[in-house]
Amino acid sequence: MNPYVYMILLSSLGIGTTLTFASSHWLLAWMGLEINTMAIIPLMAQQHHPRATEAATKYFLTQATAAAMILFASTTNAWITGDWNIPQTSHPATTSLLTLALALKIGLAPMHFWLPEVLQGLNLTTGLILSTWQKLAPFILIYQIAPNTNPTILMSMGILSTLIGGWGGLNQTQLRKILAYSSIAHLGWMIIILHFMPALTLLNLTIYIIMTSTMFLSLKNLSATKINSLAITWPKTPTLMVLTMLSLLSLGGLPPLTGFMPKWLILQELTKQNLPITATIMAMSALLSLFFYLRLCYSSTLTTFPNTNNTTTSWHKKTTQTTMPLTIMTILTLMLLPTTPIITTMMA
Repeated sequence: MNPYVYMILLSSLGIGTTLTFASSHWLLAWMGLEINTMAIIPLMAQQHHPRATEAATKYFLTQATAAAMILFASTTNAWITGDWNIPQTSHPATTSLLTLALALKIGLAPMHFWLPEVLQGLNLTTGLILSTWQKLAPFILIYQIAPNTNPTILMSMGILSTLIGGWGGLNQTQLRKILAYSSIAHLGWMIIILHFMPALTLLNLTIYIIMTSTMFLSLKNLSATKINSLAITWPKTPTLMVLTMLSLLSLGGLPPLTGFMPKWLILQELTKQNLPITATIMAMSALLSLFFYLRLCYSSTLTTFPNTNNTTTSWHKKTTQTTMPLTIMTILTLMLLPTTPIITTMMA
């Protein structure tokens, strides 16, 4: 793709999200979401491959449906209450419809069916944008209308997302699909606590973006898209494979890694809110996700591809990719847990 066109598309992604962030009027927020959608579709279809075209088409149709629902619900809200202001959206029917439309935008269960299929058809760079940046604008809108939304809807979607994200990833061999189900499960953790402690949702979103970026950048560096291709990378880049394995365990939420922090704080808050059964279900569903992360760890670092040559592959080309973003993200993914007391003090 022409670098100027690429730069314009990336700038449009930034402008769309910023517009949604800055708007308090539903029409402006809707425009920001539309700019976002229009900017990422050429990035999706740039490979000129049938899978990429199919992914771009599926993405366009789901996002167009969600955008129409948002427009319909916000117009209905203005018609009933006479107010276009986002935080003042108060009618129960319109807030429920808006929450469902925004859930479809980001791929929350039960509106998650498009996400694994779309992500599977993209390259890792576009997959990274879709899994991180594209979640921000709709999530901020959900965050703004959450105080007026029925908490039962949010909690049902949260529990369903964590369970589906856990079950769906169990039988996958494609790394992008595994990351898609991981994304669904993490979104469930964010949405379940939104009504009780919104600051914790934003913390979880930030940590999710850091951890997912680490995984996508690692896989891009290794040029790996299937579990099989992970098995042969250990002899080539053992250090990166160890860090990738630790990042996977962080995604699974194991202490003493960063990923443990949001899960720990969310379970603590759910218990404080007198919801022990919900907290137990969430903790059990985290074990499902942990199983497929451990499966990836096993195939990538604990099994070595059979070969008789024990020397380093001198013919292996040096990588030309920038590794600084990956280095920063990996450090954050592995070492933020000791900052928990500072973060909890800031959120209090």
